Amino acid sequence: MADSASLLFNPRTYDPGHFDPETRRLLRATVDWFEARGKRRLIEDYRSRAWLGDFLDFAAKEGLFATFLTPASAAGKDDQRWDTARIAALNEIFGFYGLDYWYAWQVTILGLGPVWQSDNAEARARAAELLAQGEVFAFGLSEKTHGADIYSTDMLLTPDGEGGFRASGSKYYIGNGNAAGLVSVFGRRTDVDGPDGYVFFAADSRHEAYRLVKNVVDSSKYVSEFRLADYPVTPADILHTGRAAFDAALNTVNVGKFNLCTASIGICEHAMYEAVTHASNRILYGRPVTAFPHVRRELTDAYVRLVGMKLFSDRAVDYFRSAGPDDRRYLLFNPMTKMKVTTEGEKVIDLMWDVIAAKGFEKDNYFAQAAIEIRGLPKLEGTVHVNLALILKFMRNHLLNPVDHPAVPTRLDAADDAFLFRQGPARGLGSVRFHDWRTAFDAYAEVPNVARFREQADALCTFVETAAPGEEQSRDLDLLLAVGQLFALVVHGQLILEQARLTGLDEELLDELFAVLVRDFSTHAVELHGKDSATEDQQSWALDAVRRPVVDAERSARIWERVEALSGAYEMGQ
Repeated sequence: MADSASLLFNPRTYDPGHFDPETRRLLRATVDWFEARGKRRLIEDYRSRAWLGDFLDFAAKEGLFATFLTPASAAGKDDQRWDTARIAALNEIFGFYGLDYWYAWQVTILGLGPVWQSDNAEARARAAELLAQGEVFAFGLSEKTHGADIYSTDMLLTPDGEGGFRASGSKYYIGNGNAAGLVSVFGRRTDVDGPDGYVFFAADSRHEAYRLVKNVVDSSKYVSEFRLADYPVTPADILHTGRAAFDAALNTVNVGKFNLCTASIGICEHAMYEAVTHASNRILYGRPVTAFPHVRRELTDAYVRLVGMKLFSDRAVDYFRSAGPDDRRYLLFNPMTKMKVTTEGEKVIDLMWDVIAAKGFEKDNYFAQAAIEIRGLPKLEGTVHVNLALILKFMRNHLLNPVDHPAVPTRLDAADDAFLFRQGPARGLGSVRFHDWRTAFDAYAEVPNVARFREQADALCTFVETAAPGEEQSRDLDLLLAVGQLFALVVHGQLILEQARLTGLDEELLDELFAVLVRDFSTHAVELHGKDSATEDQQSWALDAVRRPVVDAERSARIWERVEALSGAYEMGQ
């Protein structure tokens, strides 16, 4: 049976022994750099909005980004590869110490996406060299007027008569736009209409025709507005043209979107150590705060939700790494990590904040920044609503039309995830097929709250078959999103159970976690019942799907003991 601390990242005991030696060295070196820097400096840089120069110097010296973000096809060293498992591990570490550090890394990943998908050998070689030099990258997609509506881009490329273009226009909300050695910029030709006119090209933020306007946020993250004024784009700068440019944009987001879940986990882990330690040592009315039943319930719920976040995200890594042209299940699990795991992170922080109250505002704690930064992750790389709408495209096939797929093992091997840069056309989501979700639930049929949740999942299948939104309701996104939340819970539970089986997670902890998921399903069912356009059949179904979790006071007390053991388990040095 795993203890509570072993399920969470703890710098004091962290040893990523499941990775190869160089990966293990770099992960541990990153942890040690932050720990040596200390909490006071970490918080002061966050409060003063200092640029991350010293962190980027460290990363350059160690070759961190170059090792983790150069695919084998462009590698200059044996340890360089694109390995989603170790990328996820580094996301968690960066989130644990501060989202500003993660953000510089995340937008570098996005900026590299169009390059590594490109057939332009010169641009690929240039990117690999820039990584080796310690440079960061940027992804020039969104615009102030259009957001991420790439159909409407106003970055215009005018042919120069020599096989190249002159680019003019602005981009907005572009991370690393102040320092990127290469910015992947999306635009459209002035001489070609429609999708055939799209172009992805590489720009240099140091070029005189690249004009940095400002940082649009009040943060160490440099989220820039920049403008190109008659910027020369040579054939060597062109990464993609036509429909391929459009696909590269969406497929890059597919790769980058996944990183938000593990960053959220890291934030919650650091905050949890602080919150439990504070609550355990705070005396109120002559008793520790943790003596109160509602406090124990809130901290226990936060803990099991966090465990669920980790289980789901770890299992999703396996599907990413095992993906291919005939297995695109990752296209569901990816927006799930983005939407479900990050919103779970918000709930975890809120539950802990309700316990520690005013302590959560204090400037000397990590929690104060965690409470702010956790809000950003559900809103990056597409809003919750956008990703819920995407998830719904998979619902009928996932729930009702399973097919046989080879079993996907745990993927911690030192392999290059090359398929992520040859995903192909960004369409055909309705044709993606899944293995039977019931298998994961059948393996834990004797766990009371897994069985109770299974009743709700089976009820959702009945809903899809007998009371699914009709043609008119399909235009009511408000109602559809409520349905999407119910479906997301089933997928969330499925991958949690798969990972629990692979890791030998004890059933008592799983039972407590699924008690929370049963309550969540009931909450969303009641929400569906109250929607303006819900039919009588849908309203009746919704109330019938409400369930009470199986209560076991002794089980809950034992899980609380695990949570309480986190008190003093980690505190960052000054």
